[in-house]
Amino acid sequence: MVTMFVQIADYLLWILGCIIVADAFLSILISFNVINTYNNFVAGLARGLSTLTAPIYRPFRRILPNSNPLDLAPFAALITIIIIRSFVLPFILNPTLI
Repeated sequence: MVTMFVQIADYLLWILGCIIVADAFLSILISFNVINTYNNFVAGLARGLSTLTAPIYRPFRRILPNSNPLDLAPFAALITIIIIRSFVLPFILNPTLI
């Protein structure tokens, strides 16, 4: 039973990581003016990804220094997801790993 919940959590964290990578990549493309937000699809995609990731970035943005134009919150969120997927979830499945 616990294995199923850990696998679901692992899969959801993987999806969240993909969303964060897509948001970071899109924001870099927009900031370097490779693509512009005058296109309705790009504007909608950027707004949707920003809506999904803003609650995740908020705690990291409070802690990390402001380093314009590079936003460090996506990288910190990805590192946190990697730590959770690599160390915390396997420890939940097998607590004798320490």
